[in-house]
Amino acid sequence: MKYSSQWLASLLAAGAQTALANGFIEDSKIDLNLRNFYFNNDNRESQDQIGKKAYSGQNEEWGQAFILTAKSGFTQGTVGVGVDALGTFGMRLDGGGRVGKSDLERTPGQLFPLDSDGSAVQNFSRLGLTVKAKIAQTEIRHGTLQPRLPILVSNDGRLLPQTFEGTQLTSQDFDNLTLTGGLIEQATGRSSSDRTGLAVSGGSQASNHLWFGGADWQVKPGLQAQYYYANLEDYYRQHFLGLTRQLPISEGQSLKLDLRYFRTTSDGANASASGRAQGYLVNGYSDDGQGEIDNHTWSAALTHNYGAHSVLMGYQQVSDKSNFVQANQGSLDGDKGAGGVSVYLLTDRQLHNFTRAGERTRFAEYSYDFAGAGVPGLKASVAYLKGTNIQTSQQGQRKEWERDFRLDYTIQSGPLQGVNLSWRNASLRSETVADTDQNRFITSYSLPFF
Repeated sequence: MKYSSQWLASLLAAGAQTALANGFIEDSKIDLNLRNFYFNNDNRESQDQIGKKAYSGQNEEWGQAFILTAKSGFTQGTVGVGVDALGTFGMRLDGGGRVGKSDLERTPGQLFPLDSDGSAVQNFSRLGLTVKAKIAQTEIRHGTLQPRLPILVSNDGRLLPQTFEGTQLTSQDFDNLTLTGGLIEQATGRSSSDRTGLAVSGGSQASNHLWFGGADWQVKPGLQAQYYYANLEDYYRQHFLGLTRQLPISEGQSLKLDLRYFRTTSDGANASASGRAQGYLVNGYSDDGQGEIDNHTWSAALTHNYGAHSVLMGYQQVSDKSNFVQANQGSLDGDKGAGGVSVYLLTDRQLHNFTRAGERTRFAEYSYDFAGAGVPGLKASVAYLKGTNIQTSQQGQRKEWERDFRLDYTIQSGPLQGVNLSWRNASLRSETVADTDQNRFITSYSLPFF
């Protein structure tokens, strides 16, 4: 990272005299996203470690976010340089903090970091900068990143988005082929202002090296193949294979096949008993009982689009030696808001991601675009997922299910044109985690400056 930083700094210095040339300013873009977020989470019943119902509690929060995104173009010349900035500010309007009947039962909020007394802060903010350079169709970015890759997905499910710090290179110099690689060193949680290292769920020791690389190959129109590799040092090595196929049937009707496979094995400290004893381990069930990572996860889904209707049906299977993992912040940030991570699985839903050891998940989703009924801008969807065969250290296997409902509307005309309204409702019933009902009401609007 030291050498890449020096290299990019040199490029910026070399391009400073031409920073005002065509491209740097003319291709710049600045947007302010206003996001109003109401969050209500009802932990109806919670499980302790032996499956007993422990407590119930409700968390209710309301906040306003201001997300300023500034992206420059590139300077002219063989090597074009530029800079991006991401400024975020979250303001508490009501609620937040710990909930529960006693101090031992209280849990952190979801939208805001917690203060020293356990209450939510009044506001929090971040500033992320990214320098970038481009040669032909190859671009390198260093600084604040929001990757959306099969091996790492930035989470944007709360007031402010999760961000990462590192370097990412993307090349499209070859026809129908995109190459990606890089190194991620730190992360900032969606409800936090602090950066931490990386871990997996349950890990208490930081790794500052997530190396990754991969390729997206457009084999032919409607057929894409993917391969990615990631290595979170001292935790895991992960291979991903993906295949998507679009099959047109008739006018306004098509099928989409989505196949995904992950193979994840232990690396470094996680591969040794002494390393796991230090905190380089994954939570949940593991075959050795000590938190070693060893996992196969595969899924298959078929989507039928017919006019305004869309029906998805799928199946996912997690092997029974350990939970599926991808990089997050583990328990590195305590109650400061680092929790929350996305994974590149179709079972990654509002409340749960169905990635426990041994879990078999059947899922279905129906979506409808009301433009087909003469109401453009209005969309609705409902999904149901049922997971069975969950491995535990106690006798017997466990099961769980989740039901999600989502309603979105974008105002089409008038003084509020472009305002997005979203209601997201979900229920989870599980024999392994808390039974939960949750509602989110989100109003957002993007204001372009130029």
